[in-house]
Amino acid sequence: MPSIYTVGQVNTYIKQMFSQDFMLANICIKGEISNVTYHSSGHIYFTLKDKTGVISAIMFKGNRNNLKFTLEEGQKVIVLGSVNVFERDGKYQLYAKSITLEGAGLLYQRFEQLKNELSEMGLFDKMYKKPIPKYSLKIGICTAKTGAAIQDIINITKRRNPYVQLYLYSSLVQGAEAAIDIVNGIRYLDSLSLDVIIVGRGGGSIEDLWAFNEEIVAKAIFDCNTPIISAVGHETDTTIADYVADLRAPTPSAAAEIAVFDYNEYLLNITRYK
Repeated sequence: MPSIYTVGQVNTYIKQMFSQDFMLANICIKGEISNVTYHSSGHIYFTLKDKTGVISAIMFKGNRNNLKFTLEEGQKVIVLGSVNVFERDGKYQLYAKSITLEGAGLLYQRFEQLKNELSEMGLFDKMYKKPIPKYSLKIGICTAKTGAAIQDIINITKRRNPYVQLYLYSSLVQGAEAAIDIVNGIRYLDSLSLDVIIVGRGGGSIEDLWAFNEEIVAKAIFDCNTPIISAVGHETDTTIADYVADLRAPTPSAAAEIAVFDYNEYLLNITRYK
């Protein structure tokens, strides 16, 4: 007759088998978050799923400091942890040590982390914001020479004040080399003793706008002696450059409206003063 074991003994044996598996001790699993519960104990219970299956998961309170965002239904994530057996219930589950967002979500997480770091360093502090001159005559622009942004700025400048001089630094605004090119543009325009500089581009995805979320661009804006207006994307787009610049404009067109004073209105005001 075969040996007889208790349920607890079998569960313990299976747990030991899981514990001895090197791959399961430190594994990354990607999937979609479901059934999230933030327990009063501080632990987070959730399910990780994909089209082929589901696995129960838990993140203990002690590991929550590694979590930089709130878990929500439907998020695509990558979970680092171990797979082991919960002896009492006789089921295996994923014990999460860290969780990161996948794809664009991962970029958003990097965005939040850098924003918090730069904020703590004081780069967003209002005390460092330089006023934008009311009557600028020399305006620098750091953007792509072929984009819609520069055309919008030129058209608005011609309409508002044909006597304003525009200085364009044709920069890459997307791709791996864009960030350093933007930095070079800011530094070059800053050396020309201009009244104000507009830095920006038209709209796009978070990947398209990512150069304006790089730390080197943020520090170049902060170190610039010339006041800078950030004009990146559409009104709903927000980048690190917007936070560190002296002023944020919702679009490149709006930046031109701010930077270029209306010459006819200027003449009218002089007449009123007389």
